[in-house]
Amino acid sequence: MAQLFVVHPENPQSRLLGQAGQLLAEGGLVAIPTDSSYAIVARLDDKSAADALRRLRGLDERHHLTLLCRDLGEISHFARVDNRQYRFLKLATPGSYTFILEATKEVPRRVSHPSRKTIGIRVPDHRITLSFIEAAGTPLVSTTLIPEGETQPLNDAEEIFQRYGNQLAAVIDGGACSLAPTTVIDLTGPLPEVLRRGQGDLAAVGLD
Repeated sequence: MAQLFVVHPENPQSRLLGQAGQLLAEGGLVAIPTDSSYAIVARLDDKSAADALRRLRGLDERHHLTLLCRDLGEISHFARVDNRQYRFLKLATPGSYTFILEATKEVPRRVSHPSRKTIGIRVPDHRITLSFIEAAGTPLVSTTLIPEGETQPLNDAEEIFQRYGNQLAAVIDGGACSLAPTTVIDLTGPLPEVLRRGQGDLAAVGLD
């Protein structure tokens, strides 16, 4: 059964995040709040946990998983970023944007798109999310917590705990999140291409 950790949204308790991070290190899945909605996360280096994440959501290998990073430096470790892309990312991070980029060899094949070899990657603008990535000591593979067969993400930690307590190792309760998804921008072409309009402001990155 999952453990429920109630943390302060602005000053999350490092002790509780450390305990949740240990459960993640032991192969568990953890539900966390982000700047868009609640997400399920696993360690990047844990194949079985990533497979469990896909099963919980009912996702096939063609669905882009998203890599949550602490900063721009980590993005450049897992994605090929040229000078043009770097300037764009610097303008847009942290924020509610997901970027499609060409994956480096540091990204396991199970995480990148099987034919395009791309990865969804982002730096969230959320204190708990960033603190938990820090506590885990590694970028995290994630997907929005939308129940299979439904269209809206879950936004209440207690409901997540009740519905998925037997499939998760932990739920981090940081209060309600926005239900708006991230804005998805493909940076693999000659110009940025907006694949989905969401919470991230396009005008702020010169695309509106």
